[in-house]
Amino acid sequence: MEEKNGQPNNPLHGVTLEMILNHLVGYFGWEELGKCIRIKCFNENPSIKSSLKFLRTTPWARKKVEELYLEVQKDSRNR
Repeated sequence: MEEKNGQPNNPLHGVTLEMILNHLVGYFGWEELGKCIRIKCFNENPSIKSSLKFLRTTPWARKKVEELYLEVQKDSRNR
């Protein structure tokens, strides 16, 4: 039988990529997010849909987005 919280040490457990992206866009806005992570889908006609499509197929970009999200979460907890 699988444990209810199967990944207790994973800070991203239960957080979808769409939730992460929406949070970062709300926190930074597209322009600032595009400066933090320099990828085309954040800088040219950005949208959640096109960014999700790119991030789901590009592991290095997804990793950068997840790392930035964790930094933002850490900063907000330390305030």
